[in-house]
Amino acid sequence: MSAKVKVAHSARQLSTRIAQMGRAISRDYAKSELDVVVMLDSAFIFAADLVRQITVPTVCHFARSEQRQVSLGGHERWEIFFSYNPDLAGRDVLVVDAVLHSGVTLDFLIKRLLDSRPKSLRVAVLFDKAMDRKVALKPDYFGFAAASNYLVGFGLPGSDGIHRHLPFVGSIPARRGTNPKKTTRAGRGSAVKARRVR
Repeated sequence: MSAKVKVAHSARQLSTRIAQMGRAISRDYAKSELDVVVMLDSAFIFAADLVRQITVPTVCHFARSEQRQVSLGGHERWEIFFSYNPDLAGRDVLVVDAVLHSGVTLDFLIKRLLDSRPKSLRVAVLFDKAMDRKVALKPDYFGFAAASNYLVGFGLPGSDGIHRHLPFVGSIPARRGTNPKKTTRAGRGSAVKARRVR
């Protein structure tokens, strides 16, 4: 592990917070079956731990995003594609991702999932980087409010693809010229109402 990586959240802190999130989700869906859509690849460890803390019947789906450059009318642009789009009509849906920063990709996925007219749709993330947001999207459940540091470990890779295996989350300071706030605050169990399709 690089000497620049500092422990931001220990394995125990992660376990405790994820258990709290699981209890909150279980309460909110106490009389429901839940469809969990997991964003790959970075959320796989967080999602595995979270799902095991949810006590209601749960079906898991997995989606991976990909950016492709396409040509339309002689103009090149980047578009987001997803590998899987389940039929979730009438279902209670929870989208799980590791980090919510700009929100662009997750917002695009949510709009696609809403096309199938689920009963409700909520979002759970381990880290919420609200300062990086580019769209009007807030998680319904989040573990910790994070600064603009680069996070690694617990499924999150470093720039060289390693560090996913670490049992804790470490932070790499933001580039010179930025002044990120310390990553310490834990999020509430349920932040906002579920998005219901009308």
